[in-house]
Amino acid sequence: MQNMLEGQDYTPHFSGHETFPLRQMWLKKAFEARGGTGVPKSTFTDESAIAFFGVGKNMVASIKHWALACGVFEEDGDDRSSFRINDLWTQILSDREEALDSFCEHPATPWFAHWRLAGVPVGKHRSTTWWWIFNNVLSPTFTREEVQQQLLAYTVRKSLKVSEATLRRDIETCLRGYCPKPDACVEDMAEPMLAELGLILDEGRGVFSFRRGPKASLPDGIFDLAVLDYWRAGLTGESSLAFETLAHGPGSPGRVFKMDENSLAERLMGLEARTGGVLFWMDSSGIRQVMRREVDAKAGKYLVERLLKEAYK
Repeated sequence: MQNMLEGQDYTPHFSGHETFPLRQMWLKKAFEARGGTGVPKSTFTDESAIAFFGVGKNMVASIKHWALACGVFEEDGDDRSSFRINDLWTQILSDREEALDSFCEHPATPWFAHWRLAGVPVGKHRSTTWWWIFNNVLSPTFTREEVQQQLLAYTVRKSLKVSEATLRRDIETCLRGYCPKPDACVEDMAEPMLAELGLILDEGRGVFSFRRGPKASLPDGIFDLAVLDYWRAGLTGESSLAFETLAHGPGSPGRVFKMDENSLAERLMGLEARTGGVLFWMDSSGIRQVMRREVDAKAGKYLVERLLKEAYK
């Protein structure tokens, strides 16, 4: 599968969060701004925005950014004055009794948000640094400076005018979203939504590492949705997907969730039972792969909704 960041149509994005990492209830706050099936864009710029969200002006802008980056909001081609709310996020964040996670307390929610940031996005991708760190940084350990130099070379290659200061702030915001500073205040330590995933470790002296392994808190439903997403994103016409692609391909579940090969294989072995046979694992003559049976659009949508619900059980 092609590295998404290298596509001719891809537009890198290194700002919008105002240096605030994604906080625990911000996606819910953004969702609560809805009116019907959409969210008026003026909600984030009106004088009443600060009072409505209960935070400062910069944080209001950050909330909007994260809602777009995680795919809670999508641009509405029919109504340029509003954002459309994503159907899957509606099932998660709704206030209805059947909502899956109204208060963002379930571990499935940060895993789903992480997948949208570092895996397959919804709409315009707004988290280039997140995708880069989880897919293009392949060494066991890394530093901010190494990532900055890599991204700087990338922007030069793409003929983009991005300052080193902008890249530095973006990298810092990303890293502190997954591992707050040890000396941070209690609020900053408790708030970042993605910190509970334990994907990045601060080794000290400016060195960071990935925590690879089975990811016990990652629900099967979110993992299975990621496999379907990854397949649709660049391999729609393929009836099979090699294990190595799922483990090591750019934007793959293996890379984005930092799973080792054994734990990834164990997850894939259960696909047939969990997806009703739509996806199934094959290991024959040393060739390991996932196969897919074609289903119509209605059945495909039902499967996605069922997997999402299973993730929250």
